[in-house]
Amino acid sequence: MRLSHARIAELASRPGVLTDVAANFLGSMAGLSQAEALANLELDARAYGWTTATGRAIQQGIMEAVEDG
Repeated sequence: MRLSHARIAELASRPGVLTDVAANFLGSMAGLSQAEALANLELDARAYGWTTATGRAIQQGIMEAVEDG
């Protein structure tokens, strides 16, 4: 799965979003299915206490991402 660098930057720069967290997560989805990325998001958000805005931005990015190939 992948998103353009410009789209990642847009999502990561929303108010309340932890910019580095969102950018790193969305930039590292290569090789993951949508289901795998969503599961990783859920686990990481709980483990690291990410803001709701961060989780929503990442979730939107996952839903918009296209499969590689």
